[in-house]
Amino acid sequence: MEKISGSAAVHLRMTKLLAAASLISVAISGAAMAQDTAGAAEEELDVLDEIVVTGFRQSLTAAINVKKNSTSAVDAIVAEDIAKFPDQNLAESLQRVPGISIQRDAGEGRSITVRGLGAQFTRVRLNGMETITTSTDGASANRDRAFDFNVFASELFNSIVVRKTAEASLDEGSLGAVVDLNTGNPLSYKEGTTLVASAKAQYNDLSEDLSPRIAALGAWVNDEKTFGISASLAFSDYETLEMGNNSVRWQQARFRSVGGESCAEASAACDEVAEAFHPRIPRYGEVGHDRQRLGATASIQFAPSEATQISIDGLYSKFKETRTEKWGEVLFRGNEGTMDIRDYVIEGTNMIAATVDNAWVRIEDYRRDSSTEFHQLSAKLEQDITDTFRIELLGGFSQSDADIPLETTIIFDDRDTTGYSYDYSNMKTPVLSFGPGIDDPTAFQFAEFRDRPSFLTNKFRNLALDAEWDVNDNIQLVGGAMYRRFSFDTVGYRRDSTYCSAFTCADGTYGAPVTADLADTFELGDAGQPSGNTNSWVVPNMAAAADLIDLYGREAVLRQAEDRGVIETVKGGFLQANLTGEMGEMAISANAGMRYAHTKQSSTGFNNGTEVTVERTYDDWLPSANIAIFPTPEFAIRAAVAKVITRPTLGSLTPGGSVDGFNYRVTSGNPFLTPYRATNYDLAFEWYFMDDAIASVALFKKDIKSFPISTTTTGTYASTGLPLSLIDPGSPAAANPEGRPWEIRSTGDGPGANVKGVEFSVQTPFTFLPGVWSNFGTILNLTLVDSDVDYEIGGNIYTEPLLGLSKKAANGTLYYEDDKFSARVSVAYRSGYLDGTSATNNIFEGYNSSMNVDASIRYEIMDGLEVSLEGINLTDDYRDRYTDLYEQRNYEYNHYGRVFMLGVRYKL
Repeated sequence: MEKISGSAAVHLRMTKLLAAASLISVAISGAAMAQDTAGAAEEELDVLDEIVVTGFRQSLTAAINVKKNSTSAVDAIVAEDIAKFPDQNLAESLQRVPGISIQRDAGEGRSITVRGLGAQFTRVRLNGMETITTSTDGASANRDRAFDFNVFASELFNSIVVRKTAEASLDEGSLGAVVDLNTGNPLSYKEGTTLVASAKAQYNDLSEDLSPRIAALGAWVNDEKTFGISASLAFSDYETLEMGNNSVRWQQARFRSVGGESCAEASAACDEVAEAFHPRIPRYGEVGHDRQRLGATASIQFAPSEATQISIDGLYSKFKETRTEKWGEVLFRGNEGTMDIRDYVIEGTNMIAATVDNAWVRIEDYRRDSSTEFHQLSAKLEQDITDTFRIELLGGFSQSDADIPLETTIIFDDRDTTGYSYDYSNMKTPVLSFGPGIDDPTAFQFAEFRDRPSFLTNKFRNLALDAEWDVNDNIQLVGGAMYRRFSFDTVGYRRDSTYCSAFTCADGTYGAPVTADLADTFELGDAGQPSGNTNSWVVPNMAAAADLIDLYGREAVLRQAEDRGVIETVKGGFLQANLTGEMGEMAISANAGMRYAHTKQSSTGFNNGTEVTVERTYDDWLPSANIAIFPTPEFAIRAAVAKVITRPTLGSLTPGGSVDGFNYRVTSGNPFLTPYRATNYDLAFEWYFMDDAIASVALFKKDIKSFPISTTTTGTYASTGLPLSLIDPGSPAAANPEGRPWEIRSTGDGPGANVKGVEFSVQTPFTFLPGVWSNFGTILNLTLVDSDVDYEIGGNIYTEPLLGLSKKAANGTLYYEDDKFSARVSVAYRSGYLDGTSATNNIFEGYNSSMNVDASIRYEIMDGLEVSLEGINLTDDYRDRYTDLYEQRNYEYNHYGRVFMLGVRYKL
C-alpha cells in the first residue's frame, strides 16, 4: 500500500477522515486508499481530520476531498451514499459515478461499463485484493473475467473507490478502471460497543411480492483503541417478474406455400416472402426471479503501538436464484418448409404480419436453480520500521462457486395449428394470436426435454509486500513485489433428448400424449400486450413431466466443449516515485513508475475427445505517470498517461475443439491469444468553486492495440501447439502431419480500436441561497464517448462503436437535507448500445436507451432512529432490445415493475 508523502501519522489522519464518512463511522480500508492522498498539504488534513460525517451532504464532502487530494483520477462513494441511495446492490450505487453505466438483470444492476469499456475490462478488488464473483443472467452464467456486483448487498460495504487512471503501484489488468470495494475498519468506531440495525419491507408492484430486507452491524473497541472487532450481516429474499415479448431474432426462409400457391415451384409471391425477414420464435411470456441474498463481514484490528497495525478481514456472500420461464410461441426456426402463409404484409425488408396454417406451436416451461457462494479471507500487516520507512504485507484468498445444479426445460408441441397470426405493426408490442387448441392439453404432445447442470469455480490467491521510503519532505519512493494465482474451472452436463429418441413413440407421433395431469393453465399478466393478443395457454407441469420420464434419474452426459479451465499465475513488482512540491505559487503532486508482470497461463480443454493442456508465458512492462497541478487552491489540472493491459477472455483461451486430419482443418479456441494492450491518455480540469462543490471536465482517450476476432488462417500443425495424438490415425495427416498447410479456425488478434470521450460533472450544495433553499443541492454528470471498430460481417466491413459502448450516459440527483428530514430523486440515463454482431443475416443487435428514476425520503424521529421510504424504477422503464441496427427489428421488450421499500434504521 502507498501512503501520502510525509509521516505515517498523516496517512492515519486521512484514513480517519474517510472513516468518518459513514453514518456508523466505518473507515475506508487503508489498502483501498493507496496513493489516493499523495500530495495533500498536511495542514489541510489537520482540518479535515476534525470533520465527523453524519449526513448525506457531508458524505459528499468527504468524497470530494478524496478526489481533490489524489494525484490520479479517482471517484469515491462513501457509506452514507451507499446506505441512503435507493440502491439494491453495488452496481446501482456505482452508476452515480461519472463515466459508469450499468447493465441490468431482472431489473437490478449486475455489471458495469466504465468509459465505454465493458465489465471484462474492469478489475475489482475487495479489501485490496483482486477477485471475481459471477452469477447467471437471462441467457447463461457469467463464465468470464467480469465481476457481477449483484452478488453483494450494498449494506455490506462502507466505500467504493473508482480509479480511472493507472499507477505503477496499482494492480494491472484493467483498460477501464480498478474498483475497490471496502468493508469495515473496527478501530474507526468509538470506544465501547456500537450497534446498528435496519429493516425494510420491499414491494414490487408487478410481482405483487412483499419481502424483507434486513441489515445489522456490531462493533466493539477497547478504551485504549488498540483492539477492535466488527461484524455485519445483510439478508434479502424477494421475487421479481419479467413480462414481455421476445422474437429470438428475425430470419429469412422459404415457406411451403404462400396464398395457397405451392412454393415447390418458382413463384413471385413465394420469393417475395422468402426474401423478407420474419420473427424466428415470436412469443409472449413470463420470467420469474425468486432471489435470496445473504452476506456477512467480520474484521479484527490490533494496533499494539503507533508503528504497528494488524488487520484480518473476512467476507461471505451467498446469492441464490430460481428462475422460471413460461412461453407460448411458434417455432418458425427451421420449420418454415412445413407451414403455409396467407394474408401477409411486407414493409421494407420485413414481413410484419401474416396468418399461418400448419404452424408449429411450442409451449415451454423452464426452471433454473443457481447459486453463487463467495468467501474471502485476508490479512494485512502495516509496520513502521522507522519514521521514514514502512512496509505493508497483504495476503489472502478468495473463492467463488457459481453452480447450476438444475436447468430444465419441458417442451410440448402442436405442429399443425391452423389460424395462427402475428402482427408486428408496432415492433415493440406485437399482437400474437393463436388458433384453436392453445388451451387444450390433448392438442399437444410431449416432444422434448432438457436438463443442463453446470458448475464453475474461480479461485484467487494473493500475496503482496510493499515498502515506502520518505526520502525527504517532497520525495517518496515506493516499491513492491506481488504474486497472484487465479484458477478458473467450469464443467457442464446434459440430459437433453427428444421424447422419441429416448422412448418408443407410436407411429405418426413425435412425442407422448399430453394429459390433463401433465399440464397447467397459464394466464399472462401485464406484458404490455395490446388487445387481440392470446393471453392464456396450457403449460407443462414440470414436476409431473419430469417424474413421468424419471428425468433426474437419467445419466448426465459430460459436454466436453463445456469442460475447460485456465490457471493463471502472475509474478512481478513495481517501483514508483511520488513527488510533491511547488512551482512558483502552484502546488504540484506527481507519481511516475514502472510495473512489471510475468504471466504464466495454462489452458485446458477437450479436443477430439482428448483433454489438452497448453501453456504459455508473456511479460509486460507497464510505465505510467500522473500529475496534479493546482494553479490556485481551488483549481486543479490533472494529466496521466499509461500502458495498460487486460488479459484475454477466458472463453477464448480454451484449446478445446476438433482436429480434422482428412481435410487438414483445426477448429479450436486460442490459448495463445494476445492480451488487450492499450495506451491511455487522460486530462482533467477541476474547479472547487465553493465549499463542498466541484465542477469538472475530464478528457480521455484509449488507443487499443487489438481486439479478438474470429479468424481463419493457414499454418503448420506445430503452430497450433496441439499434440499429434489428436490426429485421427486413419487420416492422411496422421502419416504426414505437415503434408500440406492446415486451415486453422479460431479467435485471433483483431485490428484494434480507439475510445475517446469527455466527462462533465457538477456537484454543489445550494448554500448560497437564502433560508430553506440552502438545504438543497445537486449532483449532475454527463459522459460522451465514441469509438470506431471495423467489424467484418458477411464479407462486408461495418464501422461502429465498441460492443457495450453507450455514446451518452448521464445521471443527476436533486437532494434536500436538514437536521431531521432528507429527500432525494435520482435519474440515470444510458443511450443505446450494440451488444453483439448478431446472426441469421441481421447486422448487429443491441439495446435502445434506458432511463431509471429512483427516489427516497428519510426522517429522523429521534437521535439514532430514522424511517425511510424509497422507490426504484418509478417510471417502470422497459428493456428495449433489437436485432439489426439498421432495421431495428424487435428482439425483446419487457419490464420488471416498480420497487418500493419502507424501512426503519436504529443506531445505538
